[in-house]
Amino acid sequence: MQRLLFPPLKALMGSPCLRLLVPRAAPRTQCGCSCGIRRPLRPGQYSTISEVSLQSERGTVSLPSRAAERVVGRWLLVCSGTVAGAVILGGVTRLTESGLSMVDWHLIKEMKPPTSQEEWETEFQKYQQFPEFKILNHDMTLAQFKFIWYMEYSHRMWGRLVGLAYILPAAYFWRKGWLSRGMKGRVLALCGLVCFQGLLGWYMVKSGLEEKPDTHDIPRVSQYRLAAHLGSALVLYCASLWTSLSLLLPQHKLPETRQLLWLRRCAHGTAGLVFLTALSGAFVAGLDAGLVYNSFPKMGESWIPEDLFTFSPILRNVFENPTMVQFDHRILGITSVTAVTVLYFLSRRMPLPRRTKMAAATLLALAYTQVGLGISTLLMYVPTPLAATHQSGSLALLSVALWLMSELRRVPK
Repeated sequence: MQRLLFPPLKALMGSPCLRLLVPRAAPRTQCGCSCGIRRPLRPGQYSTISEVSLQSERGTVSLPSRAAERVVGRWLLVCSGTVAGAVILGGVTRLTESGLSMVDWHLIKEMKPPTSQEEWETEFQKYQQFPEFKILNHDMTLAQFKFIWYMEYSHRMWGRLVGLAYILPAAYFWRKGWLSRGMKGRVLALCGLVCFQGLLGWYMVKSGLEEKPDTHDIPRVSQYRLAAHLGSALVLYCASLWTSLSLLLPQHKLPETRQLLWLRRCAHGTAGLVFLTALSGAFVAGLDAGLVYNSFPKMGESWIPEDLFTFSPILRNVFENPTMVQFDHRILGITSVTAVTVLYFLSRRMPLPRRTKMAAATLLALAYTQVGLGISTLLMYVPTPLAATHQSGSLALLSVALWLMSELRRVPK
C-alpha cells in the first residue's frame, strides 16, 4: 500500500520535472597528467527545480518540495473522501433511527461486535433500559435490533478509520520532513478536529439517552448537538479538500480586474450559502421537520404558515419549531440556487480558463439537481434512499463550490 500511494524516491528523482536540487558536478580540467582537478562551484550553481535536504545522518531523504506537495495533496484528498463517507453514513444512520442503539462508548472495546447469542442478548437488554426502546421501540425484536446496531456500529468504525487516515500518514510525513512550516500547523489542526469529532459524536448520542420525564416527545438527540457534530464534520471536510486542491491544482494567472474581484467574492458568498444550507439540514433532521409540510411550493394551503412563530421568545422558533426550521431550509435552498445561477452567468461574461468554466457549469447543474432531489424528498414523505441522496448532493455541491473558489484564488506575488 505504501508503495502504491508513495512512489519510491528513486523513481521520483528520475522524473524530469522532479530533479533534486543538488550541486552540479564541476567539469574536470586537463592538467597534462593522469589526474583531474575539479573547479570550485560558483555561488548559486544548483539545478533548476526545488529545494531538498539530504539527511544522511538520520537515514532519511526529503522529497523535492513540489513532489512532497503532490503527495500530501493526494493524501488530504483521500482524507476528505473518508470524511464525506462518514457524513453520508451518519445521515443514513439518522434516517434509519439507528443512532441510539449503542448505549455506551469505548474506544477499543466496542470495536469487537457481539458474536454469540448471549452477547447479543446482553447488548439488547442494555438498549431496553433507555427511553427509545421504552417509548418508541417497545415491540422491537432482536433481529430488528441487530440491524440498527450494525448501522451505528458501521458509523463508529468508519469514524475510527477516518482518524487513522489522518493521524498515521501525518506522523509519517512529519518524520520524513515532507511538511512545510505552515502545513504542519494545518495538519495539526485537522488531526485535532478529527479527535474532537469523535468526542462530539458521543456527546450528541448522550443527549438522546437521557430520561426526560417532563416531556412525551419521541426520544431523539439534541438538534443543537447534531448541528454541531455535522458542522464540525463539514469544516473538517472543507478544510481538507481546500488544502488538497490548493496543493494539486496549478493556479491560473488571471488579470486582477474589477470583474474578477466581483466574481471571486460571489464565489465565496455562494460557497458560504451552500455550507449554511447544508448545516440547516441538521436541524431539519434533528426535529423531523421534513415530515411537517409535505407540499411545494406552498406550505400546506399558504405561502407562510400560521404556526411559524409558535414558541416564545421568537428566536426559539428558528432552532426548535419544526415549521420554522423547514421554512428556513427552503429559503436557504432557494437563495443558494439563485446565487449559483448569478455566479454562473457572471462567469460567462468573462474570459476564463476552460477548467474554471467547467467548474461553474458543474456547480449550476448540481444546484438544480439538488433542488429537484429536495422537492422530491419532501413530496414523497422523506424515503430513506432519496433523503440520503439529497444529503449526499449537498456535499457534492459544496465540493464543486470549493473547486470553483480554488480556480479563482489569487496568485501570491
